Amino acid sequence: QVQLVESGGGLVQPGTSLTLSCAASRRTFGTYAIGWFRQAPGKQREFVGAFGRTGQKTVNADFEKGRFTISEDRSKNTVFLHMKNVQSEDTAVYYCAANRAVWSTIRDETYYNYWGPGTQVTVSS
Repeated sequence: QVQLVESGGGLVQPGTSLTLSCAASRRTFGTYAIGWFRQAPGKQREFVGAFGRTGQKTVNADFEKGRFTISEDRSKNTVFLHMKNVQSEDTAVYYCAANRAVWSTIRDETYYNYWGPGTQVTVSS
C-alpha cells in the first residue's frame, strides 16, 4: 500500500504560478505510477498528468500547451504539478493517485487504487 498527501493549494490570483506537491509514504519508482487529476465544481474528474512506474511522463494535451508540467524528486518520494498562468477555469480540487497497472491505463482514473485527500485550488481576483 501507499499513502499520498497533496499540498500547495490555496487561493491564488489569475496569471500567477502555483506548484502542488504529492508526497508518497514509500518509494514508488518501479512499483507505482503517480497521476494527477482534478475535479472542478459540477464536473467530472479529469486527468492532468502522470509519471509511469519507470519514469515516463505525460501531461494531458487538452490543457494549454506548456501551462502544466510535472516533475519528481525521487529522493523525497514526491511528485510535483507546476501550473503557470492559472485561470479561473483551473479552480478545482487537485488529487494525486497511485496506479500499479500498465502505462496504457495511465489516464484512466478507474485503474488508480490509492488516492490522496486532495488540495483545493481557487483562482480568483
